[in-house]
Amino acid sequence: MAAAPVRYERTGAAALVTIDRPERRNAVDAATAEGLRESLDRFERDDGARVMVLTGAGGVAFCAGADLKAMDLDIEHPQGPMGFTRVTPSKPTIAAISGWCLAGGFEIALWCDLRIVTEDSTFGMFERRWGVPLIDGGTQRLRRIVGMGRALELTLTGRPVDAEEALRIGLANEVVPPGRHVERALELAERLAGFPQETMLSDRRATIDGAGLSLPEGLELEHRLGREVLDVAARGAARFAGGEGRGGAGV
Repeated sequence: MAAAPVRYERTGAAALVTIDRPERRNAVDAATAEGLRESLDRFERDDGARVMVLTGAGGVAFCAGADLKAMDLDIEHPQGPMGFTRVTPSKPTIAAISGWCLAGGFEIALWCDLRIVTEDSTFGMFERRWGVPLIDGGTQRLRRIVGMGRALELTLTGRPVDAEEALRIGLANEVVPPGRHVERALELAERLAGFPQETMLSDRRATIDGAGLSLPEGLELEHRLGREVLDVAARGAARFAGGEGRGGAGV
C-alpha cells in the first residue's frame, strides 16, 4: 500500500502538514491535492490546533508545483487545483520552506500568512517557461504581498528569487539556516497560539478581508470586528494595568 502523499500531525498547538513526495520534489498530483484539502478540513475542525505549519518532505523542495507527469489535477475544483488555494482558512498558516518553491508550489506558499525560508531556498514562477497559467491564486496574492510592480516583474519574467531577495522584498518573513525551517515555524506557531485568540483572529480577518476594500470601507470593517471582541480587550487591559507585559515582556 502506497504511503499517503500528505501527512498531518499535531505538534503542540500546531498542525504540521507535510507534502510527502520527495522523489517528485513534492510536486502535487490529484491524490496530493485531495490530501491537502482533507488536511485543511481537519485543521479547521481541530480546536486545539491554532496554527497550521505547511512544509515539504526531504528538504530539497517545499513544492515544485503541479506534477506535470501525472497531469491529473482537477482544474475546476472549487477549492483549487493544487488543493485548498481558493479557500481562506480561519486560523493562521505558516509555510516552512526549504529548497525549491516553484510554480504552483510558490502559489501554495503565497496562500500561507507567513513564510519561514532556509538560506538555500529559491522561489520562481517557472511555469512561465512552459506556457502554464497561474490558477492557484498567484496573480492575486503575490501583488498583495510584494506590491504590483514587483509582482508583475516576477510573474512576467518567471525569474528565480533567492532567499536574500525574498526577505528584502517582503516575500519571506524570516531566513534561517538549512534544516531549521520547520523548527522555527513551530516556535512561531507556539508564540501565536499563546496570544488571546479572539482579538488576534479578528485583526487577522480585518487585514485579509480589508485588502480589497477602500480605506473608509476597511476602517468600518476593522471597527465592526473590533467591537465584537471588546470584552477580551477589557480583560487584557486589566492584566496590563496589573503589571503584566511591561517593557515588552511576554511579547
